[in-house]
Amino acid sequence: MVRKLAFLLYLMPLFIFAQLQSPSEFLGYEIGTEFSRHADVVSYFEHVAANSVMVKYFDYGKTNERRRLTYAVISSEENLANLEQIRTDNLKNIGILSGSANPDKTIVWLSYNVHGNEASSSEAAMNTVYKLITEHSDWLKSVVVIMDPGVNPDGRDRYVNWYNQVKASPYNSSRDAIEHNEPWPGGRPNHYLFDLNRDWMWASQVETQQRLKIYNQWMPQIHVDFHEQFINNPYYFAPGAEPYHEIITDWQREFQNKIGKNNAKYFDKNGWLFFTRESFDLLYPSYGDTYPLYMGAIGMTYEQAGHGMAGLGIINDEDIELTLVDRVAHHTTTGLSTIEVASQQAASLNSEFKKFFQNDNLKYKSFVLKGNPDNLKALTKMLDRHEIKYGYATGGSVSGFNYSENKKGAMDAKGALVVSTNQPKGKMVQVLFEPNAALSTPITYDITAWSLPYAFGLETVASTTFVPAMGANPNNTVSNTSSPIAAGYIAKWNSLQDAEFLSALLQANIKVRFSENELGFGGNTFGPGSLIITRSDNKNNVDFDKTLIEIANEMGRQLYASPTSFADNLTDFGSQYVHLIKNKKIAMLQGEGTSSLSYGALWHFFETQLKYPITSINTGDIGNIQWSDYDVLILPDGYYKSILSDDAFKSLEQWINKGGRVIAIGNAVATFEGKEGFDLKKNGDEKAEKEKDTLGNMIPYVQRELESTKDFITGSIYKVMLDNTHPLAFGYGDTYYSLKLGSDSYKFLNDGYNVGYIKEPESVSGFSGEKAKAALKNSIVFAEAKKGKGSVVYMVDDVSFRSFWQNGKLFLANAVFFIN
Repeated sequence: MVRKLAFLLYLMPLFIFAQLQSPSEFLGYEIGTEFSRHADVVSYFEHVAANSVMVKYFDYGKTNERRRLTYAVISSEENLANLEQIRTDNLKNIGILSGSANPDKTIVWLSYNVHGNEASSSEAAMNTVYKLITEHSDWLKSVVVIMDPGVNPDGRDRYVNWYNQVKASPYNSSRDAIEHNEPWPGGRPNHYLFDLNRDWMWASQVETQQRLKIYNQWMPQIHVDFHEQFINNPYYFAPGAEPYHEIITDWQREFQNKIGKNNAKYFDKNGWLFFTRESFDLLYPSYGDTYPLYMGAIGMTYEQAGHGMAGLGIINDEDIELTLVDRVAHHTTTGLSTIEVASQQAASLNSEFKKFFQNDNLKYKSFVLKGNPDNLKALTKMLDRHEIKYGYATGGSVSGFNYSENKKGAMDAKGALVVSTNQPKGKMVQVLFEPNAALSTPITYDITAWSLPYAFGLETVASTTFVPAMGANPNNTVSNTSSPIAAGYIAKWNSLQDAEFLSALLQANIKVRFSENELGFGGNTFGPGSLIITRSDNKNNVDFDKTLIEIANEMGRQLYASPTSFADNLTDFGSQYVHLIKNKKIAMLQGEGTSSLSYGALWHFFETQLKYPITSINTGDIGNIQWSDYDVLILPDGYYKSILSDDAFKSLEQWINKGGRVIAIGNAVATFEGKEGFDLKKNGDEKAEKEKDTLGNMIPYVQRELESTKDFITGSIYKVMLDNTHPLAFGYGDTYYSLKLGSDSYKFLNDGYNVGYIKEPESVSGFSGEKAKAALKNSIVFAEAKKGKGSVVYMVDDVSFRSFWQNGKLFLANAVFFIN
């Protein structure tokens, strides 16, 4: 009997393993011959976890559209039994947890389908987990693999559902077929149309926020992000292209090369083409390859030809049919190859990973920041998501590089936020806060400036000496009490949080005014834009005081209860310079011709941050809009000249003349360039342009790309002068640092208001070509052109870009509530 029981126990794992199905067996079709919906991918991973002792499967959250966010942990049965020990030993090894450890396992994290219409990778994830546990389980003795099979489920299903609805059977490989031409906005972005591959650091999206919690619990030594590129490029894998950020170590460079050579071995064996060291640089910190690199890992992007246009099969420019079957095979191969190298290099990966977190040689020891408390709080909220430590200075003066002066300077550090590099994640701190990232070449894939002190509008000194700080926040909690005898309440206006407060009041049917002038009441001074909530305006609201105080306390807004409306100076509550703020009916265009990313960022801003209702209208319906139904029209970045026909533009112009307001952002500004009555002209030198065209023909072919960078601005930070007496700039000082994404340059308005402008171009961070920089002389950044009873607000720089330029968001609120 004992022998029989022992024999049954021996056979049980074999029996369980026998129940495991391949993806094709489970799904009912050969992998790569259909696109699987996200729910099918999840179901397969659940099946694998239920039928293999080498896989555990977890949820880590949900998307905006309530799809599951999941990850699988794959390793040997013995390792899975000791998973918590392996995890904590890894964190002890790099100093994130206290204690000592000498881990002998390495952690590899594989992320799939961050761009929804790069859909081969989730298919490959299913293929990879099956092959890994059935054919290469010996690698798992020294490796723990974490697989996120669908980083962007909402985008994936948007693409897959559309494709499955329109494809021919059998599929049509002609590029003209509908199945190769996605409608706007495509499946690439998430629900709010954000590019999640550029959100790792800014973490504005729920997918990123939830994923980071798990990532920080594990801190892998290798991270791979699986992508697709356009159909004529074969396959890209590491090593990456220059520029590399200087914080990236020689070891990380060398190990990328090691993995690349192993990938190449398999691609050469199969006769598959690939390329390396081109296009995909390692600088911008919010990618799925660079973020892990700055967290000590070997971060890599793998790019397969395909993208949303490829479908199940397409003929490329070389008359080769690119199939989904091929794409899945390529991604499966590089995934397995990477795990293989990790299994061979577990010891060196752990030892070098530990070295990365030793930060004695960093140039800056502490970054000391002061300024608007709301912006400081927003910054610490971002740091908390990445588990980066900070504290508050107890006093004393600190000297170093002063960001406002763009040179050496000093400031009083008492109460200042201090973020130091003498912590495990010190190298990431250096990358995020350094004044200017060094560039080995100006040819980059993304923006070259992101320095957080500028993004959050904070006075900052970068010190080469350590600044001691305590952990507690010295700021006091706001606690207002109602004052039934008050004539009204006054609240400051200098942050996005103040605008959120205004939005909440308006939607609670509380009437609010704002002042164009500085106010003085009870010995207190309140700047232009300050909110005034009077009892006389709200006399019919029996819960006025109670509701106001509850909202103010919940949102941390300090109110001053004034017993009188008679001011210390000239501006009383009833002044002609104090205006009632009306609830605005806002329309915003979306659809063909608009940038889905710009629209998405604005949609996200109004819906999740300002929490103020807007009506999104498709550009295809523009001829049916009753403009009189709206007070404000927002034009996201886009190209509108093909959308706004002569009749549509004329209708829009008539609405503006009657009091309508347009907020034009980014390239949408060009819609009004040269149009009569809109006071907008481009800067340009025809002689210089002609000379450029002539000289361009004389530049050697090999130098053309580098030479062209003289005309580019790739995400550079510029100092902008502000007329902060204009409502568009209420809440700001007389200068502002703007993230400039391109070289568009418009002349000062002749009759309108030049609110934010550049006289002599001063770039404080990032790359600007010499010609593009020079062309910004005497150009607007923010302006208002009056037109009849209405106006057009020009925002040449997009303040909502990727939702991370915190200090620019108040311009949007000002444009909506205060102008005209």
